[in-house]
Amino acid sequence: MTLWFVLSLMTAAAVFAVLQPLARRAPLRSGSDVAVYRDQLQEIDRDRTAGLIGEREAEAARIEVSRRLIGAADAEAPAASVDRTGRRRVAALIALVLLPLGAAGTYLMSGSPHLPAQPLSARLDRPPADAPGERSIADLVGRVEAHLEANPEDGRGWEVLAPVYMRLNRYEDAVKARRNILRLLGEDAVRHSDLGEALTGVANGIVTADAKAAFERALRHDPNEFKARYFLGLAAEQDGRPNEAANVWRELLAGAPPDAPWTGFIRESLLRVDPSTPMPAGPTADDVAAASQLSPEQRTEFVRGMVERLAERLQREGSDVDGWLRLLRAYMVLGDRDKARAAAGDARRALASEPDKLRQIDELVKGLGLEG
Repeated sequence: MTLWFVLSLMTAAAVFAVLQPLARRAPLRSGSDVAVYRDQLQEIDRDRTAGLIGEREAEAARIEVSRRLIGAADAEAPAASVDRTGRRRVAALIALVLLPLGAAGTYLMSGSPHLPAQPLSARLDRPPADAPGERSIADLVGRVEAHLEANPEDGRGWEVLAPVYMRLNRYEDAVKARRNILRLLGEDAVRHSDLGEALTGVANGIVTADAKAAFERALRHDPNEFKARYFLGLAAEQDGRPNEAANVWRELLAGAPPDAPWTGFIRESLLRVDPSTPMPAGPTADDVAAASQLSPEQRTEFVRGMVERLAERLQREGSDVDGWLRLLRAYMVLGDRDKARAAAGDARRALASEPDKLRQIDELVKGLGLEG
């Protein structure tokens, strides 16, 4: 009942908004004869004031124009009044009858007047999975899939969908998408390499013969294709040829750009097949931050490994204050405050006999908010 009362008030307000302007008297149109004659009278007065005509001529002109003004006003008033009155009546009829009926009819057809209200608490208690944002990725994937089902030759559509499949770990679907991309859009190093990666995902990280063939095709298109070179090194490791894998990965590191975020990942792989490989003292905070550009899986695979190796080295070589400072910053970048506190304690014990180095540790601990 309350709902209908509110709707009635809203309808009444809308009707009033329509009728209120209709109650005003509309001014004469500027283009009517009456308006023209009035302008002429004003013009006569201006000419007389300026001395362009004499008083006698001005008076005669006023009389003539006034006569015409009276005649035009008498002829226009009834017709204009009837015309405006008729139009106002039609508009009022629409506002009073058709507007409420149209609004009510539209609501009854499209609305849900009998749907019970949902309290705010019930809406807040709704499971997060029901939220539109949680379904957005699945909905978008479903739409693209529906589009591709109707248009299977749309290579660009497959190109959009393939990396999404990879992120969702739907590797078999990714293989299908990658093959369609190659068939529809042509071959190049990156597309062959992407297919090999998807095939490796299907095999749970094993570089199969099909995946290896895809990587080899990628290198025939571009001998410097990074992903293909890395996975062929992995294939050599899996086939029991660690020296070959080490050579592949050393070449990758030798040609890596200075700011490449994947160098730590390659070093981690290289250390796995050749433990004697000399490693850098440890990651700086900037190195760890750069790894945030990679996927969570990649960060887990190499960033933490590098940090833990640095921690192990410092247990043996505790006098390296720069190493301790890097370790503390790296733990903070990774969000491991407990490990940072523990490392600070280890550093203080290792540097207890070196006041200058100990002061550097204390200043950093204070700056990072690790005290207490």
